[in-house]
Amino acid sequence: MTRGGLPKRQRLMGLWLLLSGISLLGGAIFAAWLDAKLAPTGVTRIALWLGSFSGGATIFLAGLLLERMLFTPLRHLQVQLARLVANPDARDEHPPEGWLKGLGPDLRRVRESWRSDRSRLATAHADGARSAARIRQELETLLQVLETPLLLCDHHRRLMLFNQAAEDFFEGNTGLGLGKRLEALLPVASLQQVLGQLPNDGSPRELLAPCDDRWLKVILRRVPGSNGETLLTFSDATASWSSEMGVRAELAAMLTPLRQHTASLTSAADALIQLRDQNDANTSSLRQRFERVIHEEGVTLGDNVAKIGQLLDDMQHQGERLTPMWSNDFWQALDERLDPEHRLITPVGMPAWFKGDAPALIALFDSLVKHLNTHLPDSGFEGEICLGNKRVYLDLIWRGKAIPEHELTEWRQQPLNSLPLTPSVADVMRQHASDIWSLADDDGVHSRLRLPLPAMERVGAPRETAPPRPEFHDFGIADLPPPDEALASRTLRSLEIVAFDTETTGLELRRGDTVISLGACRVVNARLLASEAFDQKVDPQRPIPPASTAIHGLTDADVIGAPPLDIVLTRFRDYVGEAVLLAHNAAFDLLAISHKGVAFDIPVIDTLLISRALDEALDGHDLDSLAQRYDLAFPPGTRHTALGDARVTAELWLALLPRLEARGVDTLEQLLALQANAFDRQDASA
Repeated sequence: MTRGGLPKRQRLMGLWLLLSGISLLGGAIFAAWLDAKLAPTGVTRIALWLGSFSGGATIFLAGLLLERMLFTPLRHLQVQLARLVANPDARDEHPPEGWLKGLGPDLRRVRESWRSDRSRLATAHADGARSAARIRQELETLLQVLETPLLLCDHHRRLMLFNQAAEDFFEGNTGLGLGKRLEALLPVASLQQVLGQLPNDGSPRELLAPCDDRWLKVILRRVPGSNGETLLTFSDATASWSSEMGVRAELAAMLTPLRQHTASLTSAADALIQLRDQNDANTSSLRQRFERVIHEEGVTLGDNVAKIGQLLDDMQHQGERLTPMWSNDFWQALDERLDPEHRLITPVGMPAWFKGDAPALIALFDSLVKHLNTHLPDSGFEGEICLGNKRVYLDLIWRGKAIPEHELTEWRQQPLNSLPLTPSVADVMRQHASDIWSLADDDGVHSRLRLPLPAMERVGAPRETAPPRPEFHDFGIADLPPPDEALASRTLRSLEIVAFDTETTGLELRRGDTVISLGACRVVNARLLASEAFDQKVDPQRPIPPASTAIHGLTDADVIGAPPLDIVLTRFRDYVGEAVLLAHNAAFDLLAISHKGVAFDIPVIDTLLISRALDEALDGHDLDSLAQRYDLAFPPGTRHTALGDARVTAELWLALLPRLEARGVDTLEQLLALQANAFDRQDASA
């Protein structure tokens, strides 16, 4: 018997066949010796040979009977029990058979009682938590629709909650994720100092922190009555800070010389007034000097006033209300404003980004259509964006004649009553440093209104709105051990884990094969965060063999333009952070990412070794066999994709976790010792 379970099937069958063979061989030798000594004939000789072979035949038949009636049913029972421990609702594929068939009713009764107890417990839990669940759902919905980015972290500065606005605000930042440290998102020493000095009554504290190429205004509040949780809200202060330090600073600097020129001009004018009735030569010379001073100061004053006007225009042009807009979205919003029931505007041409105050522009065009209804058609318009050097031209096109300039001049003075402070059309155009005019097209049939607006370097359509995240909070993170606790003594359920997988050009990693795809997902607080995934193609800088493409489906065309492996591994290391790595047959995947300039000096959990250690008597520890054993499913098209395999590996880990705990394997140190005993050198060969 091997440690921890039945002998492996191959070992047991080998022993059985060896004993049977030895017995048959010994019986044959013994029968031959007796046959030579006694020289029996007829029935006696047949009985002699049959008796000599009876021992070996009995051992063979007894082994065959035990394999069929006992050992095979025991293996099936072990698989079924392992599946029930991992998932009590798993289907029953191996009812007791052979000599264990009598256990069928009892096992079925235990399983049904187990499921019944779980069902009653779940019902009681659902009844007791229904009100809390409804309140939580309302709060989650509220948090998701809030446009203010917000984070909630525990007293160890681990993220417990963030909303959709925060995910959009920190798009592309690998430091955002449940359970991750706040320092990974904002590595600012002053932030840690403010967090340590926050008052417990919820009074806010403000901080200006750099993040990539932006300056963020961070408002921090300690949640009253909590265990040190902190709420953080963010806004992009780059524009306002640039305005404060730029245009506004220039205005303030110009104020002193402006006062000086005004004082000089006033003094010279007063002196000139006093000399107007004196006509002697000295007075005439003095009067000329004062007139020259008044002229020079007047010119200087005019120049300064012009500069102030330009600075004011710049302030309006750089105003915080001018935000990026996608032209198709603007046309749709304007269409809904003009006539909610009918489609009046058809976008044509190539859409583009521009910068503007959306509510003001929509109110402006709405006023334009209503004021000039005698010149504009009722049949509808076309909306087009034309690109210039530093401006884009917002064109409203119709079938008919151009609008006379005197009509546009009259319209520019119209107030826009739907906007705050009732600005005029001219005010809104001045805000955008723009003007509007009408011109006829070259075809002689169409005309258009043209409004130049600030262009943007951004290209490509806005990304589609993502569905609500399946997880954006986990308040259980606050109950996890502190991150500086010895990792070896951490409980398995408290570990932050990154499950990863690689797809490669081949299996000969030591002979030039390399990574072409890397996928990963995170498990925090024994919960798979499906949306916080890492999925990146890699340029292998070598052709992908057709034999490999037949497995994972990736071709050379799929990796064109992908970053090289060193860049991908740097991003992946940032994504992993302080987590523990998890893989199936980790020796291969670690070899694929090792010695590439990025260190992964962190513990690694291998589900292949864990399964082998738990079920040494069973065959089939590959990912497909284990997925079938624990009733796990690959979504269509995800098998042999890096992210798809990584997610199933994470689900397999969660299925193995209860079995490990049932055997007293509760900490990372104990788990690493368990899988080390199951390690086979052939696992690392590639």
